[in-house]
Amino acid sequence: MILRDASKSSSPLRGAVVDAIPVDLDSRLQLARPEYPVFLDTEPVWSPEVRERLDQIVSERERESELVQAALQATKSALFTGAPGVGKTLAARWIAQRLNRPLITLDLAAVMSSFLGRTGNNVRNVLDYAKGVECVFLLDEFDAVAKRRDDAVEVGELKRLVTVLLQEIDDWPSSGLLVAATNHPELLDPAVWRRFEVIIKFPMPNEDQIRESIQRYIGNDEESKGWSPIVAKALAGMSFAEAEREILRAKRRAVMQHEPLVSQLQNIVHDRVRDLPRDERAQLAVDLMAVGLSQRESHEWTGVSRDTIRKAVSR
Repeated sequence: MILRDASKSSSPLRGAVVDAIPVDLDSRLQLARPEYPVFLDTEPVWSPEVRERLDQIVSERERESELVQAALQATKSALFTGAPGVGKTLAARWIAQRLNRPLITLDLAAVMSSFLGRTGNNVRNVLDYAKGVECVFLLDEFDAVAKRRDDAVEVGELKRLVTVLLQEIDDWPSSGLLVAATNHPELLDPAVWRRFEVIIKFPMPNEDQIRESIQRYIGNDEESKGWSPIVAKALAGMSFAEAEREILRAKRRAVMQHEPLVSQLQNIVHDRVRDLPRDERAQLAVDLMAVGLSQRESHEWTGVSRDTIRKAVSR
């Protein structure tokens, strides 16, 4: 991530503050990556349940005075779990953007010092720093530094690191929001879970959500949008990040080969359709006819017999 507009006097991350980010004594690398302001290329797609939970976190901050009058505080810590690419890190960035706050991400590569005795100090130093900035602080890949303390393969220093993390989470100020994200919740120390006020599980996207995200990745190309439901079927089972990667690769190839984007989207479908279950291929054959392919072409693409296609069309 890059720091944008850091020199502006109105920025919460003015140069003096950025310079204060702790560094590892060995590598001299900054222990955290700041980003402000946070820009998102497209509005994220999440399940209604996830969106509702994220909206509440933002609303609590926007209406914080009402909570204070009721002797309550806004949520100050949240744990995001789910498979890679389902939108956990994106959710932290989205919250930071909505609240117009800096996003500060713990840099695990820098924190894990070659001298294990310094790792705990690194974590404590960067969390103490983040407490002094009204920000969204992200502990990404949280399982890497918060593993179970009964894990027999972990050395004593890393177990002590978990204790440091638990103390820091407990002491997190209400002025900031601490977000931890993990792809492997089963690796987390049991004591970690009760430290977080909100736990949000990010599921793998369904076909409708993949289609909506593909339409946003495609943009204003109307001809290509007509293929988004078919591409979504071909990319079934992928995460948002995987689907975005496929669409971006298609857009690059379209530019390099001076072709319309729809041609490259068709290539995605053509390359993946034979890996789909038979019933899904039959429905896809019908969808292909709806966008202009002949019955013969639909058969050649999907391997579904023309008789089966005719029966599916007549239903």
